[in-house]
Amino acid sequence: MIATTDEGADPTAAFQLHRPVLLGLAYRLLGSMWDAEDVVADAYEKWMRADHASVRSAQAFLITAVSRLAIDALTSARARREAYPGPWLPEPVATAELGPAESAELDDTLAYATLHLMERLSPPERAVVVLREAFAMPYDEIAGIVGVSAAACRQLQHRATSKLGDERRDGSPPDAAEHRVLLERFIAAARAGDLDGLTAMLRADVVAYNDGGGKARAARRPILGRENVIAFVLGLLGRFGLGPVSFVEINGQVGVETAMGGVGSVFALDVRDGRIASIFAVLNPDKLTRVAPRS
Repeated sequence: MIATTDEGADPTAAFQLHRPVLLGLAYRLLGSMWDAEDVVADAYEKWMRADHASVRSAQAFLITAVSRLAIDALTSARARREAYPGPWLPEPVATAELGPAESAELDDTLAYATLHLMERLSPPERAVVVLREAFAMPYDEIAGIVGVSAAACRQLQHRATSKLGDERRDGSPPDAAEHRVLLERFIAAARAGDLDGLTAMLRADVVAYNDGGGKARAARRPILGRENVIAFVLGLLGRFGLGPVSFVEINGQVGVETAMGGVGSVFALDVRDGRIASIFAVLNPDKLTRVAPRS
């Protein structure tokens, strides 16, 4: 649960106390820190116009405001994302910018693969999943935020779980050390053109997504299947080479910042049962400003 606050604090201080959590909430709902910051700024304006003497809980007011504003923003964003040039991927963000995470369950709602999967959900479904799983809210409280009954919230959660399907539960993810080792092995095998090594690391149904946003050259469709992904990766490296590699902290996991042919990129892996299930490469320069170096 979100920590309570000193309700006697002045309005600006009360908002600033909650801001990290609000930003993390909005990002989980939107998958974009740019959009999340806009939503939190709008919530601040709404908070400053409120009759604070009648507000029983600054926390509840702000969580409700951010959630509703994010639902509205996500509704309008869906049309833009459908017209996006190529696959739209979430903005990779340094974990520390996303508010406190108190358990592995909270981290899962920040995981890059989970955010990508949640693009399948309607805005109300996504809100219920985030509020329930990330912030452990009871359904009756979520109902007041989303504007439906508690029973309807349960149905939204069930429907969202069905939409996310088996991919979210398919196999166990590695711990942080194992994840980094696999990243290192993947990079080494790709640089060496090690076909057998790559084959052993990738699941047969692996998918590679590339987000150039029309601002960097990238595949306009997901690359499906192990053979196609290997051919794509080795073809890129054979043509452009791979620049220096830095490990970065994004979305609660280790990712890689590098460049190919002078084009910067950040990529992340979704790993299940020791094999790579998805590769996410973000090349859109607008989405590469919030990663953090990792030792």
